[in-house]
Amino acid sequence: MKLLSTIYRDKNVNSEGKTFLREAVRGIILREKKLLMIYSTVNGDYKFPGGGIDLGESHHEALRREISEECGAEMRLVTGKFGQIIEYAHAIEDSFDTYKQNSYYYFCEINGDFGALNLEDYEEELGFLPKWVSVETALRRNKEVLANPNPAPRWTKREVFILEHILSRKPFT
Repeated sequence: MKLLSTIYRDKNVNSEGKTFLREAVRGIILREKKLLMIYSTVNGDYKFPGGGIDLGESHHEALRREISEECGAEMRLVTGKFGQIIEYAHAIEDSFDTYKQNSYYYFCEINGDFGALNLEDYEEELGFLPKWVSVETALRRNKEVLANPNPAPRWTKREVFILEHILSRKPFT
């Protein structure tokens, strides 16, 4: 998959040190010129549905599970690859120097509407809700969150990059 960007969340990250690696998938789901995104009622930001790949899961299996958990929707199919983002940060795990996350973005389609969500505790605490939103609205809101003096969620910078990339490519027109 094409590497779109490498993002350093923290300053002075030792990207060559002992690394904790997290592999993740994200879904880009378009319908009538709107994206299905996860909105945080606490932070006011938008993120793409997705998350970590469990041991033994394929990318598509993880994407199907994450879309079901976060959106209450059934993924019908993956229609294409969009690109990859690599993020580095200081590791919070004692035995590691570096946290590295590979996020793989895929175009997907879902069946029907939303059903029951199956959120993790932190997702419930952040008030995650699936919402259809225009690329421009999600991008504007995420930029506002980044400009706020309060710390933005760790994914906001990554999602701004992807939203800008989608807007420049206009895959929905």
